[in-house]
Amino acid sequence: MAIPQPDHRPHHHRSGFGNHRKPTAVLPNRAQLRRLLRVASVAGGIQFGWALQLSLLTPYVQQLGIPHAWSSIIWLCGPLSGLFVQPLVGHMSDRCTSRFGRRRPFIFVGAAAIAFSVLVIGHSADIGRWLGDTGRTRPRAIGAFVFGFWVLDVANNMTQGPCRALLADLTGKDYRRTRVANAYFSLFMAVGNALGFATGSFNGWYKVFPFTRTSACNVDCANLKAAFLIDVVFLTISTCISASAAQEVPLGLIGLSAASNEGPGSSSQTEEAFMWELFGTFRYFSASIWIILLATALTWIGWFPYLLFDTDWMGREIYGGSPGEGMNYTKGVSMGALGLMLQSFVSGFTSLLLEKLCRKLGAGFVWGICNILMSLCFLGMLILSYVNMENSSIGNIPPKGIVVAAIAIFAVLGVPLAVTYSVPYTLISTRIESLGLGQGLSLGVLNLSIVIPQVIVSLGSGPWDQLFGGGNSPSIAVAAIAALSGGMIAILAIPRSSTGVQKFRATA
Repeated sequence: MAIPQPDHRPHHHRSGFGNHRKPTAVLPNRAQLRRLLRVASVAGGIQFGWALQLSLLTPYVQQLGIPHAWSSIIWLCGPLSGLFVQPLVGHMSDRCTSRFGRRRPFIFVGAAAIAFSVLVIGHSADIGRWLGDTGRTRPRAIGAFVFGFWVLDVANNMTQGPCRALLADLTGKDYRRTRVANAYFSLFMAVGNALGFATGSFNGWYKVFPFTRTSACNVDCANLKAAFLIDVVFLTISTCISASAAQEVPLGLIGLSAASNEGPGSSSQTEEAFMWELFGTFRYFSASIWIILLATALTWIGWFPYLLFDTDWMGREIYGGSPGEGMNYTKGVSMGALGLMLQSFVSGFTSLLLEKLCRKLGAGFVWGICNILMSLCFLGMLILSYVNMENSSIGNIPPKGIVVAAIAIFAVLGVPLAVTYSVPYTLISTRIESLGLGQGLSLGVLNLSIVIPQVIVSLGSGPWDQLFGGGNSPSIAVAAIAALSGGMIAILAIPRSSTGVQKFRATA
C-alpha cells in the first residue's frame, strides 16, 4: 500500500475562475483494489434502505390515507435536499479539517441520520397512536411518516456525495481506477438493492419479529417496521467496514490557510464561497460537460417516475388492486419487490462488466444504448398495462404470462440502472479537473442535473397521471420518451474513443 503523501501537483484553471488553490488532499497515490472494494461497501448499506423506500413507501403512504395523485409530492424532499444539501456537503467535505478525515465525518453523521429516520418511518403508525390518532383517519401518523421520510432523503444526500468523493480521492488521476471504483460502488448498490428488495418482498417478518405488530400497526405496517430494523443493522456494519478501510489523512492546515487567503473565490463565510463556487462554475463548463449534464437530466426524467411507482404499478395495473382494498394490491407490491430484487442481481452482474464494455465501446455509447433499452422496457410496461386492462377489476388474478413479463421487464432494467449509477459519475470526474474543483463539490454539480428533473417529476407526475385517469401509464410514457432522448444524445454527442488518459484529457 502506498504511503500517504501530500499532493503537490498544480491545479489547472480556466481563465477567469478559481485563481486560488483549493485545499489539497493528503491521500494515497494509488489505492489497492481490495481497499476500494471495502470503501465502496458502504453503498450497500445505504442502498438497502433506499430499496425499502422505493418498494414499500409509496404503497404504505397510500395506506395511511394520502391519495395516489399526491403521493409523489411526498418524494419532493429528495430532489430538493439533493439540490442544496449534496452540493453544500460536498463543498464542506472538500475543506473539512477533522482529524478523522474529510469525508468520513459526513458519512458517519449521514448514516446515523438514516438509521434514525427509518426507525421513525417504521414506527409512524405507533407514533400517531401515541399522539392521539383514532380510527381510519391518521393525520399524526402521516406527519411522523413525512418527517422521517424527509430526514431520510436529506441523510441519503448527505452520505452518498462524500462516499463517491472519497473514492475519487483515493483513485486520484488514475481514470481506469476511477471507473473501477465507481463500478464497485454500483456493485454494492446492486447488492444493497437485492437484499433490500428481497426483504421488502417477504410478507412474514411480523412472525419473525412479533413485537413489531401492535394495536396501531397491522401486518403490512409490522413487516415495514421489521424490514427497517434489519436495515439499521446492515447499515451499521457496512459503514464500519468502509470507514475502517478509508484511512483518510486530515487536510493540511497550511493548504486550508492558503485557500482561504487567495483568489476571488475566498470568503470568510462558507455559504458565500459555496454559492460562488457552485454557480460560478457553470460559465466555465466545456461543451462535453454540458452534454453529460443534459443526458443525465433526461435519464433521470426517465428513471424517477418508474422509481416512484414501480411496485404501485404492479399492484394497480397488473394485479388490479387498490391500497387498503383486498389482497390483490399487497400481492402486486410483493411481486414488484421480487422483480426489483432480480433487477438488482442483473445490475450487480452488469457492474462487473462495465469497465470492459466502456473500454471497448466507449462510455457514452454504452450509456446511450442502455438508455434506449430502458425506453423499450417502459414501452413494454405500457403494452402490458393495456393488455391487462380486462383483468384490472379487484378480485381478478392476472394471467401468469402477464406477471412473468412484468417481472422480466423489471429484471432487464437492471442493466441500464447499473450504467446510470456509474458511467455519468465517471465521465464527470474525468472532465472537471481543469476547473480546479474538489471532487465533493464537483459531484454536487452533477447532482443538480439529477435533482432538478426529480423536482419536476415529483410535482407533475401525480396530477399528470390523474389527468389521464389516475393510473401510472402517463408518467411511464413520459419516462420512455425522456430515456430515448437521453440515449440518443449520449450516443451522438459523447465521443467514442479509447479509455486512456489522453482520451479523457482530450475531451475535457
